[in-house]
Amino acid sequence: MSKLPGNAGVSVLGDKSLEFYRDPVTFCRQRMEKHRSRVFQCRLLNRPTVFICSVRGVRELLSEKSSVFVKDPTDLMTNVYGDTVVTTNGEEARLLRLSLASLLTGSSLESWSGYIGSVCQQHLKDLSVSGQPQCAYSIFKRLGTELVLGLFLNVRAEEQPELYQEIVQLCTQHWHGLISAPLNVKSPLWSSGFSVALEARDTLMEIIKNKLQSDKQGFVGALASLPLPDSSCASQHLLLFISALIPKALASLLTSFSLVLAEDKQARQRAAQDPEYLHGVLMEVQRLWPPFIGGRRLCDQDTTIAGFHVPKGHGAIYISYAVHRDPDVFQQPDRFLPERWSGSNAGQEQLLCSFGGGPRSCIGFNLTGVFLKEACTYLLKHYDWRLDPPSQDLGYKWLPVSRPADPPTISFIRLDEAGCDGSGAGL
Repeated sequence: MSKLPGNAGVSVLGDKSLEFYRDPVTFCRQRMEKHRSRVFQCRLLNRPTVFICSVRGVRELLSEKSSVFVKDPTDLMTNVYGDTVVTTNGEEARLLRLSLASLLTGSSLESWSGYIGSVCQQHLKDLSVSGQPQCAYSIFKRLGTELVLGLFLNVRAEEQPELYQEIVQLCTQHWHGLISAPLNVKSPLWSSGFSVALEARDTLMEIIKNKLQSDKQGFVGALASLPLPDSSCASQHLLLFISALIPKALASLLTSFSLVLAEDKQARQRAAQDPEYLHGVLMEVQRLWPPFIGGRRLCDQDTTIAGFHVPKGHGAIYISYAVHRDPDVFQQPDRFLPERWSGSNAGQEQLLCSFGGGPRSCIGFNLTGVFLKEACTYLLKHYDWRLDPPSQDLGYKWLPVSRPADPPTISFIRLDEAGCDGSGAGL
């Protein structure tokens, strides 16, 4: 058992939160190089914190020692969303997961495929009509929003446009508060972003409660019938499921998918024809450009991670970007190689941690996979595309959800317009 590399610093003055949140990838890369270790410590959120950037370390954290590393009960997610499957610990979290999992897997998941397909077609069928380059992230975020509100809340833009727009605006206000400083300040002249978010949350909760009382069909009706611990549990989970977090994560992954294939017509054609290769493409997109930078836990007792001693009370944060580029597991870790998932990393999809892992992995992971496959298959079947203009700054920002810092623009050309072989002018 070895001492953690790095220094936890002193209270307040030694805190590195600002440096980390400004550029988490560079922050971790510099310290991995300095300490020659993919596990190290420093002070984050004024708490000594172990940073985990290796596959071995994250498997211990999320799987083998998931009962030792627990969710922080004072985390901002708890304040904003309440007690949910994401924020609770122990037996409560396990029971919630068992209850909710049935709504997001198996026959329930299969029953949604028709709606998912129709929304993808509606949002993606006219990408080439204007003849102008499109902001890919914005398109995909709107697609994700309609999917989420339609599936989880039975609110669809074409049927209830006013209510739909109200919810979208409230979810945006709620999201901005989630990523702002948690200062609940309200006055006649000015209100903090967090205060506005809490007001948006309260209004959303009223809409959700009305839905739970009046709707007996779909996800809302099924959720209301579950044996949940108290009367507020269903509404708190619906708030989580319709939050801006999910559409932004979908938009992140779809944008990265579009960018990496923008200049590779051969890869697009192969992905359109070979489901196994498309699976590899989507795994590589998730590996290289995870939508979430990682996750945070608290150490509940003295333990070890990857052979290093971690004292009780330490924070622990895993960095998906770095874990996914661990050279001990992924050969040529910085290269986009879809073939690795049918070769050297075949059957190792569980090593990715963009959506957590182990007993606390995201319960909507399978649903996310259906969303992505449906949207990507539609794009591949109907379009060729390219960056427009060809030279753009594609440097990523990683917080709160990863995406290019400058929203990229893409020109889409329908295959039936470009010719059946998919060749088009300029492509």
